[in-house]
Formats: sequence, structure tokens, C-alpha cells
Amino acid sequence: MTTFRDLLFTTLAFPISTFVFLSFWILFLYDRELVYPKALDGIFPVWLNHAMHTSIMPFTLAEVIIRPYCYPRKKKGLTLLALASLAYISRVLWIYSETGTWVYPVFAKLSPVGLTAFFSLSYIFCAGIYLLGEKVNYWKWGQFISLLPTETYLPYTFSTPPRNRRRN
Repeated sequence: MTTFRDLLFTTLAFPISTFVFLSFWILFLYDRELVYPKALDGIFPVWLNHAMHTSIMPFTLAEVIIRPYCYPRKKKGLTLLALASLAYISRVLWIYSETGTWVYPVFAKLSPVGLTAFFSLSYIFCAGIYLLGEKVNYWKWGQFISLLPTETYLPYTFSTPPRNRRRN
């Protein structure tokens, strides 16, 4: 169960919640109409907006500070993150195809090429956050990570631990 918890947090919870927080508030501060039009103020209470786009960051940071995580191999972690990103993009595109309304108004301002670039750059940004999380985790917890019961998830090692060797 610890391995699954680590996998879930490291590949999905940390990078995606950090991405949501940063991208939403950067776009909001640039032009709030791109992500949260003023017309929504009467429909969505302010506290709900903060629950979805603000409160996730302190909880995620607290989790990074109080608990060590064993990251999976980069290929596995980045692949799972890519699959989650593709699932989200598929859902956004499906909602648009069914309703004719974009989840965020910023998407309506982009051409198909612009959308492709936006989603691609978003994944690259998420992947960067994933790699940063791995470095921060190792910086904070590196001396304890090797004591955790996991597969061979130790980051920044150049060799894997020896397998069961045959005794003579």
C-alpha cells in the first residue's frame, strides 16, 4: 500500500495540484476572464474557487515537508503523468464536443494548433514539476529514503541493489 500511495502522490497529486495552482493563478492575475470570468462570481462562491485552486497548494507542500516518498523510475512516473494528462485533455475535448462550451474560456481563444501547443507545454510544465518534486524530496529526505520499504525506487542511484544471489 505504501508503494501505491507513493506512486499516486509523486506522479499525480504533487505535479498536477502544483500545476493547477500555478497555471490558474498566473492566468487569473493576467486576465481573470481567461479562467474564471467575473460572471461566475454569482454562481460559484469565492470559497469554492479557493478550495479548488488555492487550498491544494498548502496541503501538497505540507505533505512534501512531513513525509518522505519513494519516486518511481523516471520513465514510469512520467508515463503515468502523461496518461493522466491525456485523460484530462480527452475529457476537456469531450465536454467541448458535447456542449460546445470550453471548460476554461482561454481554450476558446486558441486555434487547434494553439490548443495543441498549450496542452503540450502544459505537460512539459507538469513534467518539470514532477522532476522538481523528486529533487526536493531527495534533498529533504535523501538520507531516509533508502530505509523505506519499496521496490527499487531510489532516485539518483546509479546501480540497483543486488538481487538474491546464489550462495555457493
